[in-house]
Amino acid sequence: MTPAQETLTAPPAAAASEGEMGMAVSGLISPLEILRIAWEGVARNKIRSLLTMLGVIIGVAAVIIMIAISAGTEATIAEQIQGLGTNLVFIQGGFGFGRPGGGGNNSPQLVYADTEIVESVGGVVGTVVDQTSPQTVKAGNVTLDEVLLMGTTPDFPSVRQVQIADGRFFNQTEVERSAKVAVLGASLAQNLFGDATPIGQAVTVGTTKLTVIGVAAAKGVVGNTDFDAQLYTPITLVFDKFTPTQFRQFAGDRVRIIYAQIDEEADMNMVIQQIQLKLAAAKEVTVEELPFTMQTQDDIIETQGATTEAFRNLLAWVAGVSLLVGGIGIMNIMLVSVTERTREIGIRQSVGATPTDIRLQFLTEALMLSLVGGLMGVVLGIGGAMLFGATSGMRTVIVPGSMVLAFGSAAAVGIFFGFFPANKAAQLDPIEALRHE
Repeated sequence: MTPAQETLTAPPAAAASEGEMGMAVSGLISPLEILRIAWEGVARNKIRSLLTMLGVIIGVAAVIIMIAISAGTEATIAEQIQGLGTNLVFIQGGFGFGRPGGGGNNSPQLVYADTEIVESVGGVVGTVVDQTSPQTVKAGNVTLDEVLLMGTTPDFPSVRQVQIADGRFFNQTEVERSAKVAVLGASLAQNLFGDATPIGQAVTVGTTKLTVIGVAAAKGVVGNTDFDAQLYTPITLVFDKFTPTQFRQFAGDRVRIIYAQIDEEADMNMVIQQIQLKLAAAKEVTVEELPFTMQTQDDIIETQGATTEAFRNLLAWVAGVSLLVGGIGIMNIMLVSVTERTREIGIRQSVGATPTDIRLQFLTEALMLSLVGGLMGVVLGIGGAMLFGATSGMRTVIVPGSMVLAFGSAAAVGIFFGFFPANKAAQLDPIEALRHE
């Protein structure tokens, strides 16, 4: 009887362990048998296996959570910009000290009258300007401080997608006459009048009494603006009554931004070029000298997306380091496992296992460690992203692709860092392995 046969027939106390015997008698084994034995190897030292997988678990969870935060931020920004209206061009003036009216040596400024120039361009279906001022608003015995008064134009409901629930919005005639009329946001109307009908009632804004002609439907908060808490009035009234005299003399009817809504069937780029040409002609400057920026909603979303992408890449590197640490942990524990199971490897080789069998066995164990860790990391990442979104006030969006990416990365880490220990096990000399105690 050969030494190897004596080993296989020896009592359990003198022979290999139960796990070693299971591998020894396998010889050339099937893939299912490889998986079974690999799982037994992982489950044999549960605490050690869990600690080994910890780096992979944290890395995978970090990838999912960080991508969820980034995607949530992008979605929030996109919704805020889209919430301003649809198919908009934002025409923004500079902050110089030029004459509001036009050319000369001074830089031209964007003024309320420029809305007529923009509206004259074919393809423009509406324009809106706004001027805001915090004011004290009174109605009967109710007084509210720091209410945002928004002076705007008749196209505001259609361009900014604000519905009128009761009454009406002011018209162009009322804007031209600086009529003392007001439209209340939904929550503002409730706070001032309760369940009573505001239409036809008077509200005092600062020291000016206005008549309520409409109540807007609830829209909620878009960006940092609570549309329901605002009071809307003709922009000319804001210029005349709610702009300090010194500032009015200095700035005139200057506005910060003009929102131009473009027909969906029009060529956006062509319309923007026509707006630039007409504004440049009115200001007596060339298009290149025109100190106005013009952006579409897509432009702004793309710009914000570039910022969040840089943030996402940074987070990906952090998560990648965690996966790298997890991979090193797997390689370290598999090297220890090879040393501990040297005799087991020798027994398998003595009954016919090839180096490829040995290599595949240990590589499968490393892969199983990383895959189980990856699966646990996916569960932890989904739960962590949901918990973060619920407790932090920041929106999170779980991206299915991030789970595939993280799980695939975990598998790659297991294969990459498991190959060296598996190859070392395959190269062991059978005779020396059998002599190992």
